[in-house]
Amino acid sequence: MRSFLACIFFTAVCLGLAACGDDNKGPMEKTGEKIDKAAEKTGEVIKEGAQKTSEAVGQVGEKVQEAVK
Repeated sequence: MRSFLACIFFTAVCLGLAACGDDNKGPMEKTGEKIDKAAEKTGEVIKEGAQKTSEAVGQVGEKVQEAVK
């Protein structure tokens, strides 16, 4: 019975600490968030570049087809 109560107490303390822990971000967590944002922006830029390249290739293809006719 004593170990059961200790387990419940330990679980309650852990949940309480987990609920309070989001406000105090350390420097490593802040750096990680910045890296995540930078990677996300890089992915967006690459996606946009690929789309523009695809469109340009399509236009060149159309012009080549017109020139061949």
